[in-house]
Amino acid sequence: MANENKLVVYAALAANVGIAVAKFVAAAITGSSAMLSEGVHSLVDSVNEVLLLYGLRRSRKRPDREHPLGYGRELYFWSFIVALLVLSLGAGFSLYEGIQHILHPEPTSDATANYVVLGVAAVFEGTSWWLSLKSVRQRKGRMSYFEAFRGSKDPTTFTVLFEDSAALLGLGLAALGVWLSHATGDARFDGWASVGIAVVLALASVLLARESKALLIGESAQPHLLQRVCSVVSTVPGVVSVNGALTHQLGPDQVMVAVSTEFEDDLTTAQIEACVERMERAARDAKLPIVALFVKPQTPERWRRRVAELDRHAP
Repeated sequence: MANENKLVVYAALAANVGIAVAKFVAAAITGSSAMLSEGVHSLVDSVNEVLLLYGLRRSRKRPDREHPLGYGRELYFWSFIVALLVLSLGAGFSLYEGIQHILHPEPTSDATANYVVLGVAAVFEGTSWWLSLKSVRQRKGRMSYFEAFRGSKDPTTFTVLFEDSAALLGLGLAALGVWLSHATGDARFDGWASVGIAVVLALASVLLARESKALLIGESAQPHLLQRVCSVVSTVPGVVSVNGALTHQLGPDQVMVAVSTEFEDDLTTAQIEACVERMERAARDAKLPIVALFVKPQTPERWRRRVAELDRHAP
């Protein structure tokens, strides 16, 4: 999973670095505002991919005394920073450049360089987009893309997919702005294309920031993981029943679980401790992505009261 995520991010990084250079050269030759905005867009995306790779590496660090539950949330932090960069640098610069070009229009020179760069950029961005889309398809199962995006605990692939989708839309707007500017002789169309790119980037950044914030604050794990945990630990000798579990996502493959369990009444403290050890071993043998398993001896009635309390405070 981690290697697949890195492949998607590396592909996007390689595409964006080359495209950013080409766009800046074309903008310098032709004076196109939309091309300059697209160059900044690709540059910001390149920085974002570097931050995601850094977050992926940091999130894999082993737990230590200062961080006993690991570093998984570092990836969520850097994903949130990426969303802020898309908004502040990408959308902000594109909006500023577009308004300036609308207020002070300057005719662009021969658009051939723009069209060539836009065409090449579309090929590279499209390739990166297809790789990230394939990765998302493999994970989403029967869910819709939106449901998979909302339920995903791994922001890397979806972030790249959103960035590449915004990039392809931006390329289309840039091409339209360049064509209209030359077809009508009105250079302001180029500025309006830059404003359109800013709107696309702002929408993408808001969606990414919203999901990254939810993961950073802390979400429960996927329901299927909760069911697997309860199924595995309920088979351990000495356990009468598993009332339920509370889960907390700490990283894409790192989950903390608190299990409410009813044990046999005649078990001693030492026997309960041994039973908890068997529960932890069963979770490891099942290869569940659990970094910490907490077990609370509890009757079903107390568990139901706790769940009802959580439901009362649900938004």
